Amino acid sequence: MTSPLPPSAGTPTGTSSATETGLPRHVAIIMDGNNRWAKARGLSGVRGHHAGVEAVRATIRRAAERGVGVLTLFAFSSENWKRPKAEVSALMELFLLALKREVNKLHANGIRLTVIGDRSGFSEAIQAHIARAEAKTRDNTRLHLVIAANYGGQWDLAQAARRLGERVAAGELATDAIDEAALASELNLAGVAPVDLCIRTSGEQRISNFVLWELAYAELHFTQRLWPDFDADAFDAALEDFRRRKRRFGMTDDQIDEAQGA
Repeated sequence: MTSPLPPSAGTPTGTSSATETGLPRHVAIIMDGNNRWAKARGLSGVRGHHAGVEAVRATIRRAAERGVGVLTLFAFSSENWKRPKAEVSALMELFLLALKREVNKLHANGIRLTVIGDRSGFSEAIQAHIARAEAKTRDNTRLHLVIAANYGGQWDLAQAARRLGERVAAGELATDAIDEAALASELNLAGVAPVDLCIRTSGEQRISNFVLWELAYAELHFTQRLWPDFDADAFDAALEDFRRRKRRFGMTDDQIDEAQGA
């Protein structure tokens, strides 16, 4: 598990020069396959998660080098608490260790860190380190790193709807004022550019309750590589796949070609 960077209110973050070269502003990754990687080598699942940390470092480094604006990593889902207690405990220790060891490196490299998800499920120590990491890196602009931990897309949408309902009940918001923009403003990634490219490793082809709202028009890239084997070359391959796509957003090819030629 690793760390991300917080959105600023108002203008979406992640509007870097990456879009000028046909690259995604916002890349989201479902990091899958740590346990299978370890099992294939006769190792414990925990060893697989430790190997996955190296892939996280390599991916953050490459995203920053390529000019991606926002990188969101799915580190721990709200469903992952169902895993064996020993594995969950090891993951929490690894998360805390990463927060202690990696934040200074992120800060030195101009990377902003934000953690999204239900923090109440974490220990007080982890919550405190998350707050310190976000505060320390808040003004960095090279890359916005978002870590989704104890996160679920359905939970995110439900809590956003609840907050809007509370505002309506308090007389602060009219029901006919609730639209897509109002709901988006209450989500964990409010103010962050939508996901352009979602990568999933390990050969699985599903989005597993990840950032559901933000994936509405994302391009999907699936790779057979297990997460610990994902490296800079694999990230570059995903970016190149994205550059070959024609994103229509409901329009026709002719409309897209006309807009691009304008």
